[in-house]
Amino acid sequence: MPALCRDCFHVFDAGTRCPACRRPRVLSHPELFDLTIAHMDCDAFYASVEKRDDPSLADKPVIIGGGRRGVVSTACYVARIRGVKSAMPMFQALKLCPDAVVLKPRFEAYVAASKAIRAMMDELTPSVQPLSLDEAFLDLGGTARLHGAPPAVLLAKLVRRMQDELGLTGSIGLSHNKFLAKIASDLDKPRGFAVIGRAETMAFLAPKPVRLIWGVGPALTESLERAGIRTFTDLRRWERDDLVARFGGMGDRLWHLARGEDNRRVDAREPVKSISNETTFGEDTADPSLLDGHLWRMAEKTASRAKAQNKAGRVVTLKLKRHDHRILSRRVTLPQPTQLADTLYRTARGLLDHVTDPGPFRLLGVGLSDITEATGADRMDDLLDPEAARRSAAERAADAIRARFGPDAIVKGRALR
Repeated sequence: MPALCRDCFHVFDAGTRCPACRRPRVLSHPELFDLTIAHMDCDAFYASVEKRDDPSLADKPVIIGGGRRGVVSTACYVARIRGVKSAMPMFQALKLCPDAVVLKPRFEAYVAASKAIRAMMDELTPSVQPLSLDEAFLDLGGTARLHGAPPAVLLAKLVRRMQDELGLTGSIGLSHNKFLAKIASDLDKPRGFAVIGRAETMAFLAPKPVRLIWGVGPALTESLERAGIRTFTDLRRWERDDLVARFGGMGDRLWHLARGEDNRRVDAREPVKSISNETTFGEDTADPSLLDGHLWRMAEKTASRAKAQNKAGRVVTLKLKRHDHRILSRRVTLPQPTQLADTLYRTARGLLDHVTDPGPFRLLGVGLSDITEATGADRMDDLLDPEAARRSAAERAADAIRARFGPDAIVKGRALR
């Protein structure tokens, strides 16, 4: 059986230890060197970046998120062992882990790390499809001749390089399609490498819960359970037409995925649909000054993400959540795409000024959609706002200073509110 040492990358016949370096991190699988579709998922990415940048946090439970009434963006594995999970309310996370170090997200640092990882992946294959800052699909078909090694070896070297050069770790899932590669990457975290081959696909999936399938959230899980479908075995008992009749287009997808079939390509050009940021306040507020400060910060974070991806958007959205959890959403279409925080802020500010609900509010968010490439965006030819070009130039200059001296080198006064 083919085997690979994940420490020295020696290829050999199966064994419990590498014959070259005698270490036990050995990966063995009958199809190890035949599979080409991978999913790379960084381990607790935001928290890992924070621990890398502040070694004093190394052994401490770290949670990235907002105040007590916010939610957990991510948590390190020390905190996860105690039950802390992403999207968990912060007050609940702190009950489980009262000694946690809670840090606000530093998106500039995460974007920089993500770009460095993406550059490493691009060196392996042009077929890289990012899903977020910390995960991506890779199609390594046809790369063995170019690099002189099969995909499994290239992937093992990738995560080693991430650790050595960036101080960050990741987990690999390797399979014959995207659906199974993503499942595999969750099987052995952190610093894992899991393989699901063609021959074992049906047997592997059979006892698994159907909530493993993308898009099967709590509501659909409940609907499936009402139909007696809890596992992939249950799902396979249904005829394709019956699933479509009951669940519509999702039913057809369920039928194929129940058999491990996924024909989607790894598409490096798959369009980004939206870019957004939102924050939950420590206390409900209707204070115009506080709302304005939060509005600027969300606009700046959304703009930073757009710039990092070289994207711009034509539709600006303002999101507010009242104290009773009712959501208010307002949007406007711009005459040209933008990626500038100044434009986002001024547009969202106009939307906020026209909200008649007095609040108080517990959440505020700013988003961009109708996404395009940034080329040609923010052409400053607005005769009604002759200062726009000056503000744009100032923002670009501030971006350059932050890139050189750090994200806190320049801070807008309104961001301190």
